[in-house]
Amino acid sequence: MGGVTSTVAARFAFFPPSPPSYGVEPLPPLDAAGAGAAAGEAKGKEGSVVVELTGVPRRANVEARRLRTKRGTDVVAMYARQTGAKLTLLYSHGNAADLGQMYELFVELSAHLNVNLMGYDYSGYGQSSGKPSEQNTYADIEAVYRCLIETYAASEENIILYGQSVGSGPTLDLASRLPRLRAVVVHSPILSGLRVMYPVKHTYWFDIYKNIDKIPLVSCPVLVIHGTADEVVDCSHGRALWELAKVKYEPLWVKGGNHCNLELYPEYIKHLKKFVGAIEKLPAPSDESPESSGASDRTQTEPEGTEEPRKSVDHREKTRPSIDHRKSTDRRDKPRGSTDRRDKSRKSVDNPDRPRASVDQPDRPRKSVDRFGGMMKAVRLRNIDCFKVPTTSSGS
Repeated sequence: MGGVTSTVAARFAFFPPSPPSYGVEPLPPLDAAGAGAAAGEAKGKEGSVVVELTGVPRRANVEARRLRTKRGTDVVAMYARQTGAKLTLLYSHGNAADLGQMYELFVELSAHLNVNLMGYDYSGYGQSSGKPSEQNTYADIEAVYRCLIETYAASEENIILYGQSVGSGPTLDLASRLPRLRAVVVHSPILSGLRVMYPVKHTYWFDIYKNIDKIPLVSCPVLVIHGTADEVVDCSHGRALWELAKVKYEPLWVKGGNHCNLELYPEYIKHLKKFVGAIEKLPAPSDESPESSGASDRTQTEPEGTEEPRKSVDHREKTRPSIDHRKSTDRRDKPRGSTDRRDKSRKSVDNPDRPRASVDQPDRPRKSVDRFGGMMKAVRLRNIDCFKVPTTSSGS
């Protein structure tokens, strides 16, 4: 049964657009005078080459690269530079989109949030080589993270990881191993792959993207965004992950929002801007040893909107010091008791049954924040994320 279920989970998770919505070409040739300098810039660090995206608008502040991962695939990434930005956002998109479809959203998010933004395609997506798999996505995000550090001079303390839907998997996996990360955003996240399809009460070794086990290991502020009308990944996934986070930022439960359209709601960009502003005011995380203290030992000032850290409900393993040597949290032969039973309401900034005027009530369009949603509609936002169980499967 384990092998069968694992195969179903893998098939359910990945739907790369076919054909890809964009192309990749080498940089156009330059005259001899500028060729030498340009070649040095284009070649970057080991395994990083500048390329040009086709099928999308050219922008002076956007650069694309092809990056080699430790698993031997080449992934395509784009970097949107924002003048004066202090933070960099690393965005892992949903499971049925590619860079061409996400391009305009990335450019607009970079401008509206005043952050540098790097997005990428997983192995087997867009113009990235290889095949999509859970382990490949972990290697993919590591390669992109290293590019930010080595090529664009970003630092762990000034990076925000953003994961949408299936992208919450690689995002939380990397975040659980970066003790000085600035912040994390998970957008329509999943508890695990298997839990999207079946109401399982235990974590099995053959499950994929076991976010339920990894989010308690994340020591920085976590923002959870989820639509209350999500029919693909139920909002209970987002609520459960928020409960498990050590450092909780005020969540955004978008009333009436579904799995694919949260960017169109005015409160989406408004809440994100508030979050980034709060994170910017936060002192950079200290250089403490990741194994010396838990969330309750943090001495830095928490951003407005965060809750007091709670002791983790998951003490299975310490933070892994290296992002290269993976002692997997993904192979546990012994099922664990579920943390899925969280029906009791508690007094906190999250009170799902009592709508907040600023978050849960659908705002009337306001020129100051609704312009972003209007832009996304104008470019026909296609951040599609179609999870579905194969109709040919019968039973477990």
